[in-house]
Amino acid sequence: MNRYPMWKNLLVLIVLIVATIFAMPNLFGDDPAVQISAGRSATVDLALADTAETALKEAGIDYKGIELEDDKLLVRLTSADSQLQAKEVLNQTLTGDYIIALNLAPTTPDWLASLGAEPMNLGLDLRGGVHFLMEVDMFAAVKQALDGYGSDLRLLLRDEKIRYKQIKVEEQQLIVVFRNAEDRDAAETLISNEINALLVNTAEDTTDPALVMQLDDVNLRETKRLALQQNITTLRNRINELGVAEPTVQQQGENRIVVQLPGVQDTAQAKKILGATATLEFRLVDFESDVQDAVNGRVPPNSELFYHRDGRPYLLNKRVMLTGEHVINAQSTLDPQSGSPAVSVTLDGKGARIFSNITRDNIGNPMAVVFIESKTETKEIDGELTKVRRQVPEIINVATIRDQLSKKFQITGLDSTTEARDLALLLRAGALAAPIEIVEERTVGPSLGQDNIDQGFASVMIGFAFVLVFMLLWYKVFGFVANLALAANLIFIVALLSMLQATLTLPGIAGIVLTVGMAVDANVLIFERIREELRNGNSPQASINSGYGKAFSTIADANITTLIAAIVLFGFGTGSIKGFAVTLSLGIITSMFTAIMGTRSVVNLIYGRQHKPKLSI
Repeated sequence: MNRYPMWKNLLVLIVLIVATIFAMPNLFGDDPAVQISAGRSATVDLALADTAETALKEAGIDYKGIELEDDKLLVRLTSADSQLQAKEVLNQTLTGDYIIALNLAPTTPDWLASLGAEPMNLGLDLRGGVHFLMEVDMFAAVKQALDGYGSDLRLLLRDEKIRYKQIKVEEQQLIVVFRNAEDRDAAETLISNEINALLVNTAEDTTDPALVMQLDDVNLRETKRLALQQNITTLRNRINELGVAEPTVQQQGENRIVVQLPGVQDTAQAKKILGATATLEFRLVDFESDVQDAVNGRVPPNSELFYHRDGRPYLLNKRVMLTGEHVINAQSTLDPQSGSPAVSVTLDGKGARIFSNITRDNIGNPMAVVFIESKTETKEIDGELTKVRRQVPEIINVATIRDQLSKKFQITGLDSTTEARDLALLLRAGALAAPIEIVEERTVGPSLGQDNIDQGFASVMIGFAFVLVFMLLWYKVFGFVANLALAANLIFIVALLSMLQATLTLPGIAGIVLTVGMAVDANVLIFERIREELRNGNSPQASINSGYGKAFSTIADANITTLIAAIVLFGFGTGSIKGFAVTLSLGIITSMFTAIMGTRSVVNLIYGRQHKPKLSI
């Protein structure tokens, strides 16, 4: 009655052995490490390893070893301080296109690693680093889309010879002002037929005939979605260039992005790079008009007034020759003639053709490189503090076009090698589709992360110990069996987290602590049922069988409803809530296995072969 077939006992034993193997890597800890990977124009090889080793020895930095694997160089250090020092030294030594990141290298033995066993990942709150919550300016995204449609309208109306006075974007609307009602009506019919994304209406409260257009609901949602996704992609590219190991960049809601950078402690540099919405524009200089007249307010209609970073005014053509979106690669370098910092730029095919044609036709004329940065300022407007975004353009370089330029060229006039490196990074990673604002920032230090690990581990152990003592005192031998199952349950959870390469966070530890308490619920139901059967006069063997059989439906109902709640939390939650839901879900599944099949297997081995055993319960 209470004997498992051999295959069931073997199944329980094999599952326990496999789980133990995959949980073991978490016992060995990590080494502070510096990870070196190659950019587009560099390689990671033994020569690089020799260079890194020489630099560390000259700097007097102790290290455990240097490993070359998977096109990456891993330098294992002895402490967090030596890790930071090593990164600084390697940043100064390796002048090529290398990405140098702080990392944690597991010390898993080779025989475990050969089996594919790896430790679970640690979240930001356990490892230390920076957490940003960023909000995308969707109004700016819509405005950019409407600006694009405005350019299309200019060409469309010009081709159809429909006269207009002005095209402008105001308050999420594209407004076209005409000279007379006939032109307006002709344009309304044309736009309705040619541009389906715009809702076209006649303006009633304007002195001149005008059309007011806005994006329809479908295109409005799509514009916002694409802006968010492009910003996520751009942020990932920038983080990769920053050299952060195992970053997290994910969407939260309709207009927010969560960025977590493990191991990063320099928040100022991270904010500068992630939040920058800087772009480049290449424009021809209007050398025919008088700059001083423009400074006095008389700007020619086809030109704009800009200022060089040294304060000199320049008149530039309104037409933009080229923007940073055509840049496919950029590297900081030194100008071979002057020795000053520079950026070597490589354009894509379309950008190269445009640049080649324009520079061919303007040899001998001056060209300016304009650096445009979006900044957010807080101002008091009508008694309320309001965040206002403004664009700050400045000319960083003016040079005469000597030859026809094409795919590769240099930008000079930069103040420092740091500025050249940051500009190259932004050009490589691409521009943000819309400005972003950091609405929340949290920094977790490495020591605080370790404190969180210690406290989380202590909470699990304390809860585990209290449950062990209670079960042992209250249910005796059966309580001891339940304690074995509880220990196996913890091993299963850790093993699954490691096998899935899930990330453990503080809320995840809370889920494990909750699971420790919930894991014995099933055993309590079973054991109380067995006691009840014994009080009713049933035999010990029948009581055991009845206890496990009749309690199963109650256990299943309780765990399935909790599992559904955990799945909902995972589906609709973000970040730490997902971490809690993952450990809770895994704990429910493993506790069902250990409480029903695991404990039954041990109880059967103890009492199954006895005819009339005396149960210690």
